[in-house]
Amino acid sequence: MKFESQVIHAGDRKRNRPGAVPSTTPIHLSSTYFYERAETLDRIFGHEEEGFSYSRYANPTNDALEELATVLENGHGALATASGMTALQLAFQAALIDRPHKIVSSGSIYGATIKLLDQVLGGFGVDVTYVDMCDLEAVERVIAREQPGCVFMESISNPLVRVGQIDKIAELARAAGAAFIVDSTFSTPMILRPLDLGAHIVVHSATKYLAGHGDVLGGLIISDEQHHESVRSLSRIVGGSLGPFESYLTMRGIKTLAVRFERQCQNARKLAECLANHPCVERVYYCSDPRHPDAAAIQRLFRPGMFGAILSFEIRDADRAAVMAFMNRLKLVVPGSSLGDVHTLLLYPVMASHRDISPKMRERMGIRENLVRVAAGIEAVDDIMADLDAALRGSM
Repeated sequence: MKFESQVIHAGDRKRNRPGAVPSTTPIHLSSTYFYERAETLDRIFGHEEEGFSYSRYANPTNDALEELATVLENGHGALATASGMTALQLAFQAALIDRPHKIVSSGSIYGATIKLLDQVLGGFGVDVTYVDMCDLEAVERVIAREQPGCVFMESISNPLVRVGQIDKIAELARAAGAAFIVDSTFSTPMILRPLDLGAHIVVHSATKYLAGHGDVLGGLIISDEQHHESVRSLSRIVGGSLGPFESYLTMRGIKTLAVRFERQCQNARKLAECLANHPCVERVYYCSDPRHPDAAAIQRLFRPGMFGAILSFEIRDADRAAVMAFMNRLKLVVPGSSLGDVHTLLLYPVMASHRDISPKMRERMGIRENLVRVAAGIEAVDDIMADLDAALRGSM
């Protein structure tokens, strides 16, 4: 079954009782489940029989979403979590259970992920080493030197849309005995599937493209067979499960992912091309640019003709105050701290996603004070561009 059909059908239409098959997954709000015989519940608690007992362990609505996510990412199993950051924390912990407490991470990632690595995991004795994941020789040297328990990267980096050679990094991680985790929020399984490229665990902020409408906070972990039970076991202990209503909304959102994301990618490419010639724009970062430093990896790994729906650009000669003024002039584009919604969102990394990163570290990451990030929506692209143009020219 092709991707466009999988998003519609996988996980749905489970038979609840003889003769009754709901056309969409119901919202199961019960926290507790019981059976006619206590022996059945005993076998379920002992993992001798499939079933539901307590919603921190499993829930029928979540189960349907997890089946859908497993199919889309071609994994062994999935876990729906309360947020993308919850998913990342559980993934790191599952990866490090029986491995050295060392992580080699991309140095160009979401600011909150850096805080998770340094302040949360680092506070529990996990050593973190950052490296340029787009420099394969540097990655090989660092992995050989550190012998980490885990290697981590984003499929498309936030916010400068860099793309590392996931399959080759997977080979390096596996050779070192390290778990390889990829945050694939920006790419979605429609562009690439990290597990097919050798990753052990893939993580999504379901808040973004999967749910797609700005009304859900959630995350997903999709694992290979080796790591799935560790992820589930941790979740059963610490919680962090996604609520059934949010699972239902995420499944409903995924049904339109193929058409939404294709339109968003088309809009982003057109916006990048227009902005590249705009007098108020100094530089545009987008994956379709033939001069992109990772163009070879993009051409090899990405689904043909799709380059993602995120672009970033630098406003010429703008300081923080000028960027704020530009944002205040926007009428259609939403200056909000997320991405993946049906409406176009613009984020200022210095103010939001990378606010707590030191100015020196931001500079090393290439995040300048005049950089903004655009997550293209599904509006008419001419309307999006007209709004950006008017806001940019307001300072001319």
